[in-house]
Amino acid sequence: MHGLTVATAESCTGGNIAHQVTSLSGSSGYFLGGIVSYANDIKQRVLGVSEAVLRNPGAVSEPCARAMAEGARALIGADLAVSTTGIAGPNGGTQRKPVGLVYIGLATASATIVERHVFPGDRAAVIEAATVRALELLIDAVREETRAGHDDR
Repeated sequence: MHGLTVATAESCTGGNIAHQVTSLSGSSGYFLGGIVSYANDIKQRVLGVSEAVLRNPGAVSEPCARAMAEGARALIGADLAVSTTGIAGPNGGTQRKPVGLVYIGLATASATIVERHVFPGDRAAVIEAATVRALELLIDAVREETRAGHDDR
């Protein structure tokens, strides 16, 4: 990982991103840890998501994913942190927030981005798709951070 460290803050993926990362040999060299913040109370107390955000627009939102990624990065002390919050289903969806809706956040030293996705399929498919996209964001961020580091030399 080119000297960069990684952390996760997961809700709807339930630790699957951390599992995928740690299934790779050598991941202890860059993966510092993760938080599975399934309950809103944990999102608030551990990751620093504000009560106002959790009240409105709610746990499944861009501001929540942003706060989760930034909170994990700060708490764990990683260079990069990725977060997921969403509705994997089959229950819990509404017209405004359908099953498959997932927000994925990525926090770096310079910026935090959040993507909104509505992934098709059953619960397992939504979790898998969100995990894959989160890992893609991490890989892209590592490449970008590495490129930026080389440009500074």
